[in-house]
Amino acid sequence: MSRRRIAGFAAFCLVCALAAGAYVYRAVQRAPSSDRGAPAVDVPAGSGGDGDLNVASATGPMLLFRNTAVDAAFGKLGVAPLEDVADRRTLAALACDRVDYAAGRGVCLTADRGVVTTYSAIVFDERFRRLFTLPLGGIPTRARVAPDGRVAAVSVFVSGHSYAGTDFSTATSIIDLRTGTLVVPNFEQLAVWRGAQPFDAVDRNFWGVTFARDSDRFYATVASAGVAHLIEGSLSGRRAALLHQDGECPSLSPDNKRLAFKHRIHSPSGVLRWGVAVLDLDTSEQHLLPESRSVDDQVAWLDDRHIMYALPAAESGSAETNTWVLEVGGKEPPRLLIRQAASTILWRRD
Repeated sequence: MSRRRIAGFAAFCLVCALAAGAYVYRAVQRAPSSDRGAPAVDVPAGSGGDGDLNVASATGPMLLFRNTAVDAAFGKLGVAPLEDVADRRTLAALACDRVDYAAGRGVCLTADRGVVTTYSAIVFDERFRRLFTLPLGGIPTRARVAPDGRVAAVSVFVSGHSYAGTDFSTATSIIDLRTGTLVVPNFEQLAVWRGAQPFDAVDRNFWGVTFARDSDRFYATVASAGVAHLIEGSLSGRRAALLHQDGECPSLSPDNKRLAFKHRIHSPSGVLRWGVAVLDLDTSEQHLLPESRSVDDQVAWLDDRHIMYALPAAESGSAETNTWVLEVGGKEPPRLLIRQAASTILWRRD
């Protein structure tokens, strides 16, 4: 090859390299400022695959939630900084019907709606990577991770799909989040006591577990003959005792002093709705909170003074829900916390 041809080829390569560099520069400049700056999480929405969110790298308090915008991302998990929930939502590839997370471990209850619908509990880590998958025997309904991230409770409908009636059956299990094995395959194995007498009715149903800081003490719902009770128990002791009547889906405050729960309210017209009540565990006093709408949810605590819960965005016709926050013991009405979100929790670093 002549020197002139070599020089011409080299010049052509240089022009191509400069053009490519200019294209990349223009692409970066055209990108939204939120993509060029430090994001709330490592990877933006839509990157695909598990493990596409690194919540551990986020700064400041974060909310973790199930996205309920009725679009292609319905059901996917999302995170948003607490101080800017409206504009900085980032979604993962993992989709759930119910989710909870604490201390580096999360549990995602999901449905695979194929020719035959199957249900699973997916254990994931702080980067939303799947660690274990366990089959579930029914429709996912409740999930709660212990504060230390050691175990999780999952509840499903084996039959029926609503707590409003009496013709449903549930199953509740405890998962070891470090090994992906069942610690308690079914709460039916627990010995439950009403004072000195065993509470062993054949129609018992358990659901809605919440854990104390030691991940051994727990509170849950047990129902029999149409009456729901809150119970307090020990996983290691495989036993529990009736604590309070007419309570469902308890949630223990971070300081372990109060239980927030659903309280059945029957109107004169016979329409059932659920109010939100708080039980002081030291005094056994119950207080009904100022929420006039029916809260069919297991609430979560934002901090020791505030609870969060999901409500439908419309009275009918849509699966979209919003998450509201309410001060416990305060006089202010509930306020909207984050739109198009359910199963919302505060992501804690401790």
